[in-house]
Amino acid sequence: MEDSLNCIYRVINFMEKNYDHPVSVKELEDISHYSYRNIQRIFKYSCGETIGAFQQRLKVENAYKRILYTQENLTSIAIEVGFANIASFSKAFKQHFGISPKAARQSKEQLLCGDAIIPITSKVVLEPEIVYLKPVQVYYQSINTYYNNEEIEVLWEKFMENDFSGTGAEYFGVIADEPLIKTEINCRYDACSSVQSETRKLPSKMIFGGKYARFTHSGSYETIDDTYTKIYAGWIFNSGLEFSHTPIIEKYENHAENEDDQEKQLTYILLPLK
Repeated sequence: MEDSLNCIYRVINFMEKNYDHPVSVKELEDISHYSYRNIQRIFKYSCGETIGAFQQRLKVENAYKRILYTQENLTSIAIEVGFANIASFSKAFKQHFGISPKAARQSKEQLLCGDAIIPITSKVVLEPEIVYLKPVQVYYQSINTYYNNEEIEVLWEKFMENDFSGTGAEYFGVIADEPLIKTEINCRYDACSSVQSETRKLPSKMIFGGKYARFTHSGSYETIDDTYTKIYAGWIFNSGLEFSHTPIIEKYENHAENEDDQEKQLTYILLPLK
């Protein structure tokens, strides 16, 4: 996997050199040779943090070095490392180190004790099925959140209060990433049913239609991050496939009625291909 890690190291090196100014989606795509959606996910699952969180860390850590070793005023340091103003700098600094920049200068504490970021790859490489899927009309409710947030579970609880009594209802999650580099990988998540609610009129749209790489996740949804790690820190490097910018879709083939049934859950993760 050594050659496969080159794209991540290119991103790391670029961010280390350019942490102090906004980095565009196009720059990241040009450097990594992946779409913004995929490089965000590859970086997260290979490095353990998002690109945005890495850039924020570089800003405050470089700021602290200046606080420790120079006499520059805090406002100048904030601007030089890429913050818009002293207020946003102070907030980010305190969130990261637990003390204010002013207190850090006065105390001269050695705050920089974290390890350098080192990307890894998954030792398990999954093999998906390549499937061609027809468009499906679904009825849905949405939420803006970040991956693996409890808000998604709450959304599903509310969504299933609808009466989907039609025969053969199928359930999907549509994950539409925001095209921005953030400290969390934000997304719009849609809880979807192939059957309209009997109790209220839900909005509808079409999903699927085209070629997908279909991965299977067995067991509790709480461990689905492990499967995404095997996809984005393993399989994707050597797939040789081109990915579409359309959303990732999860199909909940078997879902748990209670805690005891969670190990019987079956989820398909569908990555759109060109």
